[in-house]
Amino acid sequence: MATHLVSPNTVLANALHRAEDVLTPRILSTPPERIVLVVGTQINGAPHIGTSLVQSLAFAMAARLRDRFGIPTEVLFSALDNAPYELATDPASGHRYQRAYAQALGDQSLTDLVSALYQPLFTALSRRLGIPYRVETYTQQQAGERFRRTWLRLLPRIDAARWWLAPSTGTPHLRTPCPRPGCGWAEKHAERTRVHLTNRETAEVAAVCLHHGPYRTTVTPATGAYLDLATLYRNLVKELALTRTPTDGTLHVMVKGGDWVFGSLLVDEALQAVGLTRTQLPARLFCPQVVTETGAKLSKSLIREGHTPLPEGAADWMLDVRQWPGSVTDYADQLLAAAKTLLSDPRHFFRSYSAAEIGRLITAPAPRSVPAP
Repeated sequence: MATHLVSPNTVLANALHRAEDVLTPRILSTPPERIVLVVGTQINGAPHIGTSLVQSLAFAMAARLRDRFGIPTEVLFSALDNAPYELATDPASGHRYQRAYAQALGDQSLTDLVSALYQPLFTALSRRLGIPYRVETYTQQQAGERFRRTWLRLLPRIDAARWWLAPSTGTPHLRTPCPRPGCGWAEKHAERTRVHLTNRETAEVAAVCLHHGPYRTTVTPATGAYLDLATLYRNLVKELALTRTPTDGTLHVMVKGGDWVFGSLLVDEALQAVGLTRTQLPARLFCPQVVTETGAKLSKSLIREGHTPLPEGAADWMLDVRQWPGSVTDYADQLLAAAKTLLSDPRHFFRSYSAAEIGRLITAPAPRSVPAP
């Protein structure tokens, strides 16, 4: 039998007729020529259900915006290959070090990883909805001139934002991995990393390697060190680069899981601290969060490390989508069916779901919602 979805009312849901209405003010204030929904994921192993859900909702929302406003839309997948691959502690200083996927695996292995774990689902979603997509790794993003120029221009004003980006220490983490061939280690919390501008288009970074000691690197708009920025810092630079008055009429919408609601408050304060007005802040869409029975975010790492059990009613494929008992096309179809239900009423979209409930929605035939009274 078809399953029903019942959701409580909320302040936001009560103000909307459709979930996409949350983006209407931004679209109508300055009508864009195209809309790009930006969804990022750490490339640290096989995706789990929370990742797949947000990605499928990005495609489904892109289709709804296209159909409603008649504006071309696309999805940009940001593959965050600066996720930690291995960690170590310096016995002399006690400082933690990390080597990211980008430095540990190299370009070709990362391309193969993204192609194997993510692109099949994206391709299936794209074909079902007629929404084009493209993939950009963080390595490619940080090497781009627009990103690097934004970071260089931000440096003189970073003091105004640093307590928003790092409220506990006031030191936003900047890592420039050791450039020696085959190394790539960087101080995780950047305790001994120092940066200063030598001119408007060049910055010099001094850091300490786990194996090779002190080193210096430079950053220019087109060349220089790899810029590995901590999460909030990276989002500040990325969103500054994307939300400056665009010359091509593009509206970028940041698509994130519900756990990002609190972090984005800090990023917004940092953006305003460096000069943006409220109307210049990026457009964002927060998708439903998948949680355990305790209300905590579903975490594959905590489950695999034995800190918490697999939630009751959840299946193994929800932690590793490669274990889905069917084809990628079938998985995409089931995700889109669930997305249609979640988007059918704002009450269903702006809330969290237990892993068991999301599993039920994805695997049950033809789920439908209970209309709001």
